[in-house]
Amino acid sequence: MKASFKYLFIVFTILSGIYSCERYETYREPDAWLGFSTDTIYFDTIFTSVGSTTRKLRIYNNYDQPLEISSIVLAGGESSVFRLNIDGYATSSATNIEIPPKDSLYIFVEVTLDPNNIDSIMVIYDSIVFNTNGNLQDVNLVAWGQDVHFFRRDTIGTTTWVNDKPYLIVDYLIVDSLETLTIEEGVRIHLHRDAALVFKGTLKAGGSLDNPIVIQGDRLEYLYRDIPGQWGLIYFWPGTKENELDYVNIKNGTIGLWADTVFTPNTPNLTIRNCRIENMSAIGIRGRGTSIHASNTVVASCGQLAVFLEIGGSYEFYHCTVGNYWSAFSNRTTPALAMTNSYKDGFGRIHVRPIEKAYFGNCIVYGDKEYEIVLDEHPESKIPYLFDHCLIKADPEEFDITDTEHFVNVINLDDPRFMDVSNNNLQLDTLSPAKDKARYDLAVRYPVDIKGDTRLGELGPDIGAYERIENDSISR
Repeated sequence: MKASFKYLFIVFTILSGIYSCERYETYREPDAWLGFSTDTIYFDTIFTSVGSTTRKLRIYNNYDQPLEISSIVLAGGESSVFRLNIDGYATSSATNIEIPPKDSLYIFVEVTLDPNNIDSIMVIYDSIVFNTNGNLQDVNLVAWGQDVHFFRRDTIGTTTWVNDKPYLIVDYLIVDSLETLTIEEGVRIHLHRDAALVFKGTLKAGGSLDNPIVIQGDRLEYLYRDIPGQWGLIYFWPGTKENELDYVNIKNGTIGLWADTVFTPNTPNLTIRNCRIENMSAIGIRGRGTSIHASNTVVASCGQLAVFLEIGGSYEFYHCTVGNYWSAFSNRTTPALAMTNSYKDGFGRIHVRPIEKAYFGNCIVYGDKEYEIVLDEHPESKIPYLFDHCLIKADPEEFDITDTEHFVNVINLDDPRFMDVSNNNLQLDTLSPAKDKARYDLAVRYPVDIKGDTRLGELGPDIGAYERIENDSISR
């Protein structure tokens, strides 16, 4: 009995040791992933030479076994403006760092900007790269120089933005109710990833032909010059009114302009003049139960809809060019222009909100899909749309172009011959069928095109936002 008991005790001790060793053996599986306290470390406004405050990054081992990080590397290396302190050591890289089970590791990050370069710097990027069991993960480092007006999750009152240095929005900026944001010509506005500019009050954005207002993402590298979806949207809250944009270039976001659920008779809630809206990953202009008046405006390359008019409101477009060419990015399945007057609520009930007006005068609606106009009418309410002296791309089996209630002097399915759709240059070439075909009395109301050229020459105005100006000998 004693021998048997002794034998069992030895076996139990050995097995306990084995299990104990297995429990604390380093986790080597290829599915090992680290946890992080954040995916991006921000440094708001950094003063030159002074350096930044210290930011803290916490790395988690969520496993029941030790986890070894093969390498931690500052991607920019020794030349980076960022500095790391890893596990108590000031260094730009470290190897074979072990984190005990259910434990964590701290990395401290600082940044100093070179005063000799600050005038040319708006935003600086780097990253910390982690290699764990062959899996690569990174944490972004983002710093902005002192030459930026910085907003993050802010609400502002009545103010004027002047053209002294760029304005940067992270997360969101709200213009409060009954307040007005006035933006002067030449102002540059940059929005970070998914950021939104929200108006509960009013926007007065007054750019000029020679000095337009520019709204785009905050990645200024050449690679990002025309990448869609770099920021969120510009949103006009229900209740806002009398918003105006003149010579504003909006590019590389998700939704360019979204005006929501306000309708003021005889007063547009959103007036858009001489603007360019391009490279939106979703929608260029979205009107929902509101009033929009657009003229001399270009909407180009949107991943879903260039213009979407829905559930009520009044919409007027004059001398606008909509050219949706998206094939360089993905396969677009939606049209350039869509209109609908009903919606389904969360309980599956259909609600009808009649659109009072949808007028397109001297406009182009075209793109790289077979047809570019979709009308979703509820049987109880027809949409009073009218294309007047327009060049469009509509399905002849769905639309009767001879119906003068909806179509007057319309050119259908005839390529407008834009100059260079791959670069969103939607000016007309010399053989465009849109030349000299616009309705003259409408052109008189908008005598100058988006480039500042007159429409009222001897040969007649052109359809769209651009007037084709030929050499004198060619014109004759």
